[in-house]
Amino acid sequence: MRYVSTRGGVPKVSFDEVLLTGLAGDGGLYVPEKWPKIDLKKIGRSGEVSYAEVAAHVLKPFVKGSVIESELFEITDTAYSGFGDPAVAPLVELAPNEWLLELFHGPTLSFKDYALQVVGPMLERVLTARGASVTIVVATSGDTGSAAIEACKGRDAMSIFILHPKNRISDVQRRQMTTVTANNVFNIAVDGTFDDCQNLVKGLFSNKRVRDELQLSAVNSINWARIIAQSVYYVSTSLVLGGPEKPAVYSVPTGNFGNVYAGYTAHRIGVPVEFFVVGSNSNDILTRYFETGVMTAADVVPTLSPAMDIQISSNFERLLFEAYGRNSATVAGLMTSFGKDGQYIVADEARSFIDRLFLGCRLDDNGTLTAMRRIYEETGKLVDPHTAVGIVCGRQFSVQPTMPRVTIATAHPAKFPDAVKSATGVKPDLPDTLSDLFERSETYVCLPNDIDVITDYIYSTRTNL
Repeated sequence: MRYVSTRGGVPKVSFDEVLLTGLAGDGGLYVPEKWPKIDLKKIGRSGEVSYAEVAAHVLKPFVKGSVIESELFEITDTAYSGFGDPAVAPLVELAPNEWLLELFHGPTLSFKDYALQVVGPMLERVLTARGASVTIVVATSGDTGSAAIEACKGRDAMSIFILHPKNRISDVQRRQMTTVTANNVFNIAVDGTFDDCQNLVKGLFSNKRVRDELQLSAVNSINWARIIAQSVYYVSTSLVLGGPEKPAVYSVPTGNFGNVYAGYTAHRIGVPVEFFVVGSNSNDILTRYFETGVMTAADVVPTLSPAMDIQISSNFERLLFEAYGRNSATVAGLMTSFGKDGQYIVADEARSFIDRLFLGCRLDDNGTLTAMRRIYEETGKLVDPHTAVGIVCGRQFSVQPTMPRVTIATAHPAKFPDAVKSATGVKPDLPDTLSDLFERSETYVCLPNDIDVITDYIYSTRTNL
């Protein structure tokens, strides 16, 4: 399997190169040269195969030729062995044909664990085979950071730097990162927004000298390995709900478009999908795009659902690449326009391609609190603010009574205890593994939104080069 950049400015590369580098040298995102197809019937019926077995089956064509190809099941079996539910990604029925896909049973209680618990050992195996090391730099709006740390902590060939927006994530999210004591983990609170953090990371990668000297690597959803590992839970869900014959509607709360693009990836390889609902909060750049066909950035507004407090949805570039018939020159031009003017317009034919499968919806904080309260009153379930957005947005669009509707539950409600208590009067408890989280000491530095300062800090503190 070979991979190409959405901007067409670099040669085709192997999976191992994609895994190690994350972002392409031309600033684009890697996608497979050709889409493989997976026969869901050959995987087996739900209940006959484990989640780890499904994962190995889905990942296999994407890692063909990699040094990890022969170790896939060992990697996935170990990765998911410690999850808190035997189903790993259980489906819970909220109402007839309305389902919640619970993706918070991993070690850091968010859907990011489902990819990063696989990506960490993948990276380690490839680095060991090459006798190499990397400096991982991650921008996080809350959950990616802790999941990346959990996946990479204590691994000798990696130093990992996490950039989070200062005072713009929940206390639980911050402490899950800053209380980890491994000597290869460094946390940076940036005086800015998530988009500022993301731009700092992209700035580091765009500097060839820095990229080469530090051997930079990324495990954000810009890394293709993250996308394919996340696509697994769409495949496992389809097996439960009757795929490949029976399609479903998926409602996905998202800011960076990675989680829903993972669903698109699953669809391209064989999962039947009626359509995707893209749920946004007041930072509704994606919903505005679906309404107008124009992608226009605005100021980031802090909300109760901080993982969606984003105005640069990086993974949408991958969808644009498909919508424009894989015309990398056109995509590169659009991204240049967005970087310069904060806006681009999608041509009618490409927009129609996207609109056939994606719908947008928004919910502000008041609506989110109302939704959390009603869901609790109706079902007895506490849900986090992002999941509440997904549930309400999924209900906005009519489907046939027999059509399964699945909302992606992205985080445990205890990661957002203040919002949940405000909505329901109930404060959700952290699992026993994190019960002492607020008693642990924190270690992090506060740095300005200045790429030179960030670069100097990384050079002076990295441990493995």
